[in-house]
Amino acid sequence: MKTTLLLVEDEEGLADSLKTEFELEDMNVIWAANGVDALEEFHRNEARINVIILDWMLPKLDGFSVLRRIRKTSHVPIIMLTARDYIGDKVAGLTGGADDYMTKPFEMEELIARVEVALRHSQADKTSASLYTAGDLSVDTDSKRVTRDDRIIPLTQREYELLLALISHQDEACSRDELLDTVWGADFDGQPNILDVYVRNLRHKIDSDSAAPKLIHTVRGTGYMLSINV
Repeated sequence: MKTTLLLVEDEEGLADSLKTEFELEDMNVIWAANGVDALEEFHRNEARINVIILDWMLPKLDGFSVLRRIRKTSHVPIIMLTARDYIGDKVAGLTGGADDYMTKPFEMEELIARVEVALRHSQADKTSASLYTAGDLSVDTDSKRVTRDDRIIPLTQREYELLLALISHQDEACSRDELLDTVWGADFDGQPNILDVYVRNLRHKIDSDSAAPKLIHTVRGTGYMLSINV
């Protein structure tokens, strides 16, 4: 079955070029030129959309708002594609739920490679169906449902992958490099502190003030560990 990609880009010339390139990669491409149309196309085709390329600066509704609305119901891989290269914007996009972030101008080969990586990560999640638990925390990799004390915890795709990496090695110290390789890929060349940002987000959601015991722990000089025994 062909991969279906939702392309959200308001520059018609660039959109036409990207659409042609991805169709040459044997993908179906759905194009939306503004944020409102993007959400309509997503909800109309949610069951078959495998990956989204989402521009930040869009008419009617900006890409970050589109990102947040999609993340309320879906873990579909999303790559932000934008001219905004300020590091604060990049962190906001990633922590807001984006799986990757590319700035314009860019090389088409790199964008295609990043789409393929996002699809592999998504497919790996689907083929490794299992249930992980740590105390009252539960991660169902079939449905991607995360609960603690029977309360559903919404996570972004990256947060989910990071939690899965930690809980699948429960009571083991995971090094920073191992976590970066597992969640962001061996060729990740972004800011190493992005891991700390995502761990902080996970702690806020998993280890809230009322949650006990705390599950995510810093292993000084190494990385992080998920355990109920610390």
